Amino acid sequence: MPRTGFYSGSFDPPTNGHLDIITRSAAVVDRLVVGVGVHHEKKGFLDTQARVDLLREISSGVTAETGMDAEVVTFDNLAVDAARHHGATIIVRGLRNASDFDYEHQMAGMNSTMAGDIENVFLLASPSVGFVASTFVRQISAMGGDITPFVPENVAKAIADRS
Repeated sequence: MPRTGFYSGSFDPPTNGHLDIITRSAAVVDRLVVGVGVHHEKKGFLDTQARVDLLREISSGVTAETGMDAEVVTFDNLAVDAARHHGATIIVRGLRNASDFDYEHQMAGMNSTMAGDIENVFLLASPSVGFVASTFVRQISAMGGDITPFVPENVAKAIADRS
């Protein structure tokens, strides 16, 4: 039976850190559903459809490279409910540092209480991207800095094109 994982986030914008976790998920799952969280009261740096399109392009490269099936969806409910809706038995989360662990550990406890049939799996960020955060990418971009070391090429182009 194929193992399906659910990797959720705002992905605003998608970074090389996100790409790292998507790629490395292939060692854990046969199919990965990347869930872009939609918060109707929040205006994103990139609009939701742009993030979905960028992630689909990124994921198609991972699929070709690893053989893992990948799908990108949006969701506006609890991640455990979205995971269950897409047939996931694993929630994949990336960890950059101890602060991420503290937060994700608490979230995993909440998720396990709400959905004990879904396992939480933490993947440590590769050292080359362990410092990358969407927040910093947004700040660097807003100040006219070069974001190309931190995001996939298609993301850098999309951000440059919107300016």
